[in-house]
Amino acid sequence: MNEVARRAGVGIATLYRRFPTRDDLITATFAGTMKAYADAIDEAVRDIDPWRGFCLYIERVCAMQARDHGFTHVLTMTFPTAKAFEADRNRAYDAFVELIAAAKGTGRLRDDFCPQDLVLVLMANAGVVSGAGDSSPDAWRRIVAYLLQSFSAVHAEPLPPAPTPKAILRAMVDQAGHGRTTGCR
Repeated sequence: MNEVARRAGVGIATLYRRFPTRDDLITATFAGTMKAYADAIDEAVRDIDPWRGFCLYIERVCAMQARDHGFTHVLTMTFPTAKAFEADRNRAYDAFVELIAAAKGTGRLRDDFCPQDLVLVLMANAGVVSGAGDSSPDAWRRIVAYLLQSFSAVHAEPLPPAPTPKAILRAMVDQAGHGRTTGCR
């Protein structure tokens, strides 16, 4: 926080008045991006082809991660005290659950795909974005294409069980570096 205040040219007291915690600063910084993330799912749900909407949503969210490395980590973290931020995340989650059901209804999304798989996709994409860095900035596109193909119901082989929602939440909390919990699904 001291470094942020210094770079912003304000005193630490001023920074703490505006952002009492590190989480307040992070969520304020990424509020617009989180809203764009939530808006992306609304657009995907409106697509007349749910499978196409599903694929385009996964690609769009992964592209957002690739463009904004800070948001890469924020997507896999939880901020229970940031009500508006988490409301956008929850709105996106609920719409994604709806999109999953619609895409499965077309017979094109494998039956065992579940909402927790999105968090795994985001964690995998974050790893590729980070690992490939500036030397291969579009490497994420390949892993996302592989993942989308694996989500297809065509020739789908059984998978190991998905992590439970509780396990995914623990992973998100661990990513954030905090020992907190949330009422997240």
